[in-house]
Amino acid sequence: MPPPARGNGSDISDDDLDAPRPGGRRQARENDQTFDIKRSWDVIQEGQDGTLTGTVEGLLESNKRKRLLKDSTPLQRGIIRHLVVILDISIAMNEKDLRPTRYILSLTYLQAFITEFFEQNPISQLGIVGMHDGIAITISALSGNPTAHLTALARIKPSPSNTNALEPRGQASLENALSLARASLFHAPSHGTREVLLLFGSLHSSDPGDIHTTINSLVESHIRASVIGLAAQVAICAELVSRTNSQSLSAYHVVLDEQHFRELLMAYTTPPVTYSTPDIESGRIATNSVLMMGFPSRTSALYRPNARCAA
Repeated sequence: MPPPARGNGSDISDDDLDAPRPGGRRQARENDQTFDIKRSWDVIQEGQDGTLTGTVEGLLESNKRKRLLKDSTPLQRGIIRHLVVILDISIAMNEKDLRPTRYILSLTYLQAFITEFFEQNPISQLGIVGMHDGIAITISALSGNPTAHLTALARIKPSPSNTNALEPRGQASLENALSLARASLFHAPSHGTREVLLLFGSLHSSDPGDIHTTINSLVESHIRASVIGLAAQVAICAELVSRTNSQSLSAYHVVLDEQHFRELLMAYTTPPVTYSTPDIESGRIATNSVLMMGFPSRTSALYRPNARCAA
């Protein structure tokens, strides 16, 4: 009796299909985590009539309540702003709790922020500083040209076609970044604001010196710092905001999700409220420097001037 013929490599029996493969489940689990898709349509719920009218009306009512609860008290605001945005480019920005990553989402929102910032503050100036591998780098210098800032962000943003992208690496250094931001704002005129907006994704800061000395120099230079935390509240960031904002923590926020991050960032396109700050040297309250602006006034003469002509 001839032996049974052996099939080629393409002939697979049912037993072979049911046999467990080494590492198959773990690989499938990793792939499932890597390619997890966030389906926004799962959040929307249909009404009893099978339509989305109730959901849409609920969103509209929520926006109306936000506008009604917004404080409309008339306050003096600075229209000439000098803002330095400090972007965290440390290894912590590779986390995927904000899709696709903290770093890519921050760059995307920052591009929209720059466009909106110059629409609401056309005579202001903005600069971008990065915290990368323990040092502070200038991404774009302080200027009033939004195209230059958008080009600089596009140059460092990771994409398949961008081979010169700046990838997150190392630790963040608040001291180096704040010192560079202070140097950029040092020559800003007194009739404009001096602001620092920090997008911080780390939970610690690796500094070469005493960061409290740097915070004191910011207070002396009348620079106000605001922080948007992407992970959790950090003690040194809370001290930075409190010291530079008259012991107030209203300028320190921690994001909850992507939409909340965008709302917090876009809120800083509105000019901040001006307030009097104590002068460190004299101990007096420093008044805000106001730039005179307006049109010449027209007055009517009580008598008719005599006309003169050359003979």
